[in-house]
Amino acid sequence: MKEFFSFLDRSVSPAHAVKTAREYLTRHGFAELSASGEWELTVGGKYYVPFFDTSLIAFTVGKDFSFRLAAGHTDWPCLRVKPDPELVSGGCLKLNIEPYGGAIYSTWLDRPLGIAGLVSLRTKDPLKPETRCFSFDKPVLTIPNLAIHMNREVNKGVALKANVDLLPLCRTIRDKWEKDGYFVKMLASALEVSAEDILSYDLCIYNTDPAQLVGLEADFVSAPRLDNITSVYACLKGLVSAKGKGINVAVLYDNEEVGSNTKQGADSAMLTTVLEKIALCLGKSRTEYLNALMEGALLSCDVAHAAHPNHMELSDPTCQPYLGRGVVLKLNFNQSYPTDAAGTAIVEGLCRAKKIPYQKFMNRADLRGGSTIGAMASARMTMRTIDVGVPMLAMHSARETMAACDEKALCNLAKVFFEA
Repeated sequence: MKEFFSFLDRSVSPAHAVKTAREYLTRHGFAELSASGEWELTVGGKYYVPFFDTSLIAFTVGKDFSFRLAAGHTDWPCLRVKPDPELVSGGCLKLNIEPYGGAIYSTWLDRPLGIAGLVSLRTKDPLKPETRCFSFDKPVLTIPNLAIHMNREVNKGVALKANVDLLPLCRTIRDKWEKDGYFVKMLASALEVSAEDILSYDLCIYNTDPAQLVGLEADFVSAPRLDNITSVYACLKGLVSAKGKGINVAVLYDNEEVGSNTKQGADSAMLTTVLEKIALCLGKSRTEYLNALMEGALLSCDVAHAAHPNHMELSDPTCQPYLGRGVVLKLNFNQSYPTDAAGTAIVEGLCRAKKIPYQKFMNRADLRGGSTIGAMASARMTMRTIDVGVPMLAMHSARETMAACDEKALCNLAKVFFEA
């Protein structure tokens, strides 16, 4: 768990998740390639390609021209800082925000919060600004709850307004004060640059609490960002551990939480561009490339809803996964998860052969579930895809819960899938 926890704690924004992934891959002998550069690939080579700072594709080249892919996403529901964010009220400075994805608002209250992400700086070439991965590396915000004395109905459930109740405090104001670009000045000071050099930023507010083992047997993991850094880590861990025969690929998409229809999301040409480029560099024809796509397989990795011990009535009566019982195969006949019978059989066969614990998940028939990157990515490639992930509780909370042993099972599945 130590390596996994370190990966979690450092992945405080999608950009930081990719930065952590790059460092991890470099330690394991992977070489960086430019997405738009000329590539020279060799059998036995290990490579990674960053995209737009928040996505990445890593791959190894084996002797066979066949594709095995595992994909996760680097983003998670959070709050994002707006431009010119300073607001003064009640003797405090607040920051203006916009929610990103489907966060559980109440879980963000009364926590130590940080700010991390990307800051773009002026250069001599206006078309090529410098982008830095940045974090204050300490709690700088908090969003205080309203006291029960002022809201006697709070324990009956309270609707929170993002533009009112989720504005974080960052400092007190004791005297007359003019904002005068205060937030940008604080960024500039931390970055050791001039405030005039900061052109823009894309900054997340994140929960600074570290990942922890909890429970009388220390068998639970309580941590921020389990959705979906669990999958990011498993895809990378499986890739570096496997001794594959063909082209093994780990894909880290961004923007899953807001629909994936972006230049670096699962509904983009990012992955197919890289796969075709690999094929061309290896001297393969267009027909050979298309055949390899259709004969390949994709493991779409994202978290699954575990049966909630306090709300068992919300689970399907027969397809309800539990914490601590292994990888979840996610099924939906309406294709929000693209797993089909053959795909299910592939993963079941691997798990049985390697004694990896697994279970199956379907939503209760009258409840609508979420979707994942698998359906969009597989449609673009015409590739068989299986949706899997770790079971968890409190999905989209500022702090989520899973069983420690399930992450090991997902990592093992990724490894044997790459080696199949």
